[in-house]
Amino acid sequence: MNKKIVAFGSWPSEIHSHLLTQASVRLSEPAMHQDHLFWLESRPLEKGRSVLMQRIDGNNVEVLPSKFSVGSRVHEYGGGSYCISDDSVYFVNGEDQNIYQHFYNGNTEPSQLTDNNDCRYADLNYDQNRHRIICVQEQHNSDSEPSNSIIAVDLKTQKISTLISGNDFYSNPRISPNQQQLCWLSWDHPNMPWDNTECWIADINFEGNIVHRRHIAGGLNGGAPRSNKGESIFQPRWHANGDLYFVSDRNNWWNLYCYQPELDRVKSITNLNMEFATPQWVFGMSCYDFLSEQSILACGTQNGTWQLAHINLLTLKTDFIDIDSSDISSITCNGNYTAALFSAAATRARSLDQLVFNNNLLIQNAPICLSSQHNIDAAELSTPQSIEFCTGKDLTNQALADKAYGFFYPPTNANFEGATESKPPVVVLCHGGPTGATETGLNLKIQYWTNRGFAVADINYRGSTGYGREYRQKLHGQWGITDVEDVCAAVKHLADRNLIDPDRAIIKGSSAGGYTVLAALTFSDTFKAGASLYGIGNLETLALDTHKFEARYMDSLVGAYPQDKQIYLDRSPLFHSEQLNCPVIFFQGADDKVVPPNQAEAMVKALQAKAVPVAYVEFKGEGHGFRQADSIQRCIENELSFYAQIFGFEIDDSIAQVEIKR
Repeated sequence: MNKKIVAFGSWPSEIHSHLLTQASVRLSEPAMHQDHLFWLESRPLEKGRSVLMQRIDGNNVEVLPSKFSVGSRVHEYGGGSYCISDDSVYFVNGEDQNIYQHFYNGNTEPSQLTDNNDCRYADLNYDQNRHRIICVQEQHNSDSEPSNSIIAVDLKTQKISTLISGNDFYSNPRISPNQQQLCWLSWDHPNMPWDNTECWIADINFEGNIVHRRHIAGGLNGGAPRSNKGESIFQPRWHANGDLYFVSDRNNWWNLYCYQPELDRVKSITNLNMEFATPQWVFGMSCYDFLSEQSILACGTQNGTWQLAHINLLTLKTDFIDIDSSDISSITCNGNYTAALFSAAATRARSLDQLVFNNNLLIQNAPICLSSQHNIDAAELSTPQSIEFCTGKDLTNQALADKAYGFFYPPTNANFEGATESKPPVVVLCHGGPTGATETGLNLKIQYWTNRGFAVADINYRGSTGYGREYRQKLHGQWGITDVEDVCAAVKHLADRNLIDPDRAIIKGSSAGGYTVLAALTFSDTFKAGASLYGIGNLETLALDTHKFEARYMDSLVGAYPQDKQIYLDRSPLFHSEQLNCPVIFFQGADDKVVPPNQAEAMVKALQAKAVPVAYVEFKGEGHGFRQADSIQRCIENELSFYAQIFGFEIDDSIAQVEIKR
């Protein structure tokens, strides 16, 4: 069929904004307990309510009454919101942040276990022998930053006892199979968990207290080859034989290791140039689990693409399993050759899959639920192409230039194409974090643009994860410099290959990605428009106003505050608005505690004072990230309207015109 020629950016599209939320949920936190499978569904059409689900007799069933929404707010980002015993689920209620117990095979209402308005809880773990919940507690104080500790909640008396305290942060409290030991991770300011963490184990005495603590990995004195520079430990997990497995980046890549208590030694399990971990922004993350006593099922990323791996613990042989997915996460196993995980591909939305093995042979792979229900033909979907390009201050000598990575999505539509003599506008995406990475599973927020005739470039700038610790640390002291260089170099790379129109280059990002947007628009002339979603305009304000988890994040990315205050000012777009001369649209949650609205509002005022076209859209009832269906839909439609007005794209009349102030 001959395609109709229509200007890039103005292609009629069936991928409407309502598809981003209609029959759409955000899946998270899968957990298997024996043959029981649980997970969370965050539903935009229910104002972001997070629903605990269970698979029963082939059906997906809600576990809790509709008045409950499961979700922790420890570190603001939460995670690790529930755990399971033989008959109960213990969960954090999103509204009051207290812990509740619910008998998941009964009809009784959940019972409240904690009652403290000043505390939040996360990373729940069930202590079977002592009938208690062990978890991370974050206690908020009005006159100081919150204090974190590992505590125990007695299920009979509801008494709370502090087990471990003194460090700034804790995660992963896990009880050993014999119920006699506890492991955990800890770290202190100014470290983030992907910089430097310590892994500890201790005995639990008759009274349930922690005794005989031993430091086994991580920290500046962890004994690893990289210990003088720090070591990031991820996801300690007990084996049935009492060995403790964990992931470490001591060899530059996040690989698997095993601590053997009887020998008091750490043993390497994998030694590959790939990463079996992601940055620990939330609690309860899992990149591996024990498929059986002799094997591990793990997911690892290489060159931005995730793979599923089977690791034989007897031979230490790693075999990769093809499940036709480029994005794999959140592995959970029952130890008896059954697993569940999230997977996605370029043209397939994220799904929760249940996998059954016969030893190391995958014999069944069945989707349990999908994050998005849609009937979009594959011909309408753009497939990402991996790109690698030179970057840095001097691109004239490619031998000396640094490298950066990303994925390019060409404009794709089954019925329309652009004129051969023209090139498409490009939307360059900056992922959040900035310690994070882009994903390659189906993302309708990307396809929304490519199906209308935009190209999209999703960039893993230096500092992104998935390429080793050294690449991750290239952003140290350089935030606002190397990331800006990389997004600009990506445009040059694509323009040199005649893939995009550099005169219609747009940059878009949220949170930390929003800072890269504003910095690129202020300190370079590569982009002609931008969209900042709850982005950062004033680094100094971020250092002073943000929550505890990220309070010292800037120390590594920018410099110590207030000693390096001038660097903060020099790199803050707000204080250099005279250099910003292209249109920007700002999207902001009114209740955002991570990046308060005053940062966006200050940037808007600065642009208005210069008569630069600017739009500001605030969403009531939203925080750091938009969860309500109306917010998500209005956000992307307003963004399209903004570009249409700036660049003269013809768009659907049904899309309301966003107000641009000049």
